[in-house]
Amino acid sequence: MKITFFATLLFALTLNSFAQELNLGDTAPEFSALADDGSMWNAKDYLGSKFIVVYFYPAAMTGGCTKQACAYRDLKNDIDKADALVVGVSGDNIDGLKLFKKVHELNFPLLSDENGEIAKKFGVPIRDGGSITREIDGQNIELFRSNTPSRWTFIIDKKGSIVYKNTAVDASNDSSEILEFIKNNS
Repeated sequence: MKITFFATLLFALTLNSFAQELNLGDTAPEFSALADDGSMWNAKDYLGSKFIVVYFYPAAMTGGCTKQACAYRDLKNDIDKADALVVGVSGDNIDGLKLFKKVHELNFPLLSDENGEIAKKFGVPIRDGGSITREIDGQNIELFRSNTPSRWTFIIDKKGSIVYKNTAVDASNDSSEILEFIKNNS
């Protein structure tokens, strides 16, 4: 009984040390990842010059994630004019991200967080990964993700601080909400 209690306590403490939730005003963590085009995307390349919208989504090519990504695609010109850039982050592998971007003509970087490191740095809960099969160009293609992050959105200001955090994201309205926030707070 004592061993089970201490093992559970140790597990909980270990889990908390890996995923510390960020709050408004906190300094954004440094992060980089492989993008859908195979290049290395690094947040520090944009800090100081733009607002950075970091949105975590569960899985490429699924209903809510497609609505969210397409809404960001459709508002990209307005987001650019607001001096911001958007990156989508998921546990999908690069091949899945390439397909997602191609099929839906997405016009912003998608980052592969296969080890869940970026999600952990932002405190975003992650669950096990999985796979889905989608028909693309007449072929059934299986898409893999190593983890499934919760749908959360953050905005990092030009000074590197978290100025916006949404843990109850409405996939269809996320892009318009962040755009409104940036316009009202820049």
